[in-house]
Amino acid sequence: MSKRILVIEDTEDNRQIIRDLLSSVGYEMIEATDGVAGVELAQKEHPDLILMDIQLPEIDGYEATRRIRAVPELKTVPIIAVTSYALSGDEAKTREAGCDGYVAKPFSPRQLLAKVREFLPE
Repeated sequence: MSKRILVIEDTEDNRQIIRDLLSSVGYEMIEATDGVAGVELAQKEHPDLILMDIQLPEIDGYEATRRIRAVPELKTVPIIAVTSYALSGDEAKTREAGCDGYVAKPFSPRQLLAKVREFLPE
């Protein structure tokens, strides 16, 4: 069975790039376009991994991550921040919120896939 990855990203172009990348290597992708919908989908779908944008409508990725981490069944689901926030200290902020990994935008597809495989070894 293929691994399911929840992508919480509000920009369609970014979702399309990630969709193409993940499907090309056999992952199933679930999509949410804002933080609230992302939390709801995480609770409903129990994905194997979450790719979390930080700058999102409704609630930001920090808050969405904290809410997902508060759900007992989701505590161990890896969350990777995929964000344009790339200043000093931004990676630490994502980890404080509960993210397990961090990829700065713009990312190379190879870089993102390597990070996903770090948490979902084949």
